[in-house]
Amino acid sequence: MLVDTYGRVATDLRVSLTDKCNLRCSYCMPPEGLEWLPGPDLLTDDELVRLVSVAVGLGVTEVRFTGGEPLLRRGLVSIVERVGALSPRPRMQVTTNGIGLAKVAPALAAAGLDRVNVSLDTLDRERFVTLARRDRLVDVLAGLAGAADAGLTPVKVNAVLMRGVNDDEAAPLLRWALGEGYHLRFIEQMPLDAQHGWDRATMVTAEEILASLQAEFDLTPVGEQERGSDPAEEWVVDGGPGKVGVIASVTRPFCGSCDRVRLTADGQLRNCLFAREESDLRGAMRAGASDEELGARMRASLLAKLPGHGIDDPGFLQPTRPMSAIGG
Repeated sequence: MLVDTYGRVATDLRVSLTDKCNLRCSYCMPPEGLEWLPGPDLLTDDELVRLVSVAVGLGVTEVRFTGGEPLLRRGLVSIVERVGALSPRPRMQVTTNGIGLAKVAPALAAAGLDRVNVSLDTLDRERFVTLARRDRLVDVLAGLAGAADAGLTPVKVNAVLMRGVNDDEAAPLLRWALGEGYHLRFIEQMPLDAQHGWDRATMVTAEEILASLQAEFDLTPVGEQERGSDPAEEWVVDGGPGKVGVIASVTRPFCGSCDRVRLTADGQLRNCLFAREESDLRGAMRAGASDEELGARMRASLLAKLPGHGIDDPGFLQPTRPMSAIGG
């Protein structure tokens, strides 16, 4: 298994398919975008599926395809189908901005994808343009509807609130999500922007989000036992059946129950979202490493995992890679 020195077992593999994205969200990258990875540096479909297969052999039961924007990967449907054919079969998810999802959702469902997470921070078109620097709100909403129609449920919506930008939308977003049958989760903004402009003082905290929601809804906490290793704390809304989640990565870190490990689009294994070091699986694989040797590298990487992300430590350093390059 992929076990670290604190007894945590990694069963959830986040696989970045590309560092490219068709949005330019202000909390992720600058308006002009970033310098993308050269094509030869990216894992091929065969290499990617092989590494996922090795990880599944070491106990991974959940695979989440991320980016950048994973729908930009031409081979996505084929990759999902091939990973779904592994034994034992892992559960598969895609985290996406939703652009183009309406068109590809039926094919993803047919290939074996289990569900999707869609990022959406506002329902206001002008704000969407301000945040994402693209006028694509209609496409995102269509993508959500398309995912639901294709049976990729429960459809989860991830929202980041920013002070003075969209922090007044907590209740409207939840009201909308409940009406559509989506599962909304608010995520505290983390220091993963390419500009390194994150400031904890301006971050909207979980407590603030909950206060905004409780002004309009009756929230009943879901027990810790039901949560397990899920990063989201959940509340039943107005007696149910709808729920809302809050991922308080900064103010209520859940590192002690972390079961995640990340594979970047260029084949680097990261044992933590905020890791400062990576294990080069691509280089080893292209040099002729066997599956056993690749598995040994994965296990060694997990053994070096720290007890926590250290955001509150005086010596904390933001990762050199931005979120778009690491993968969610």
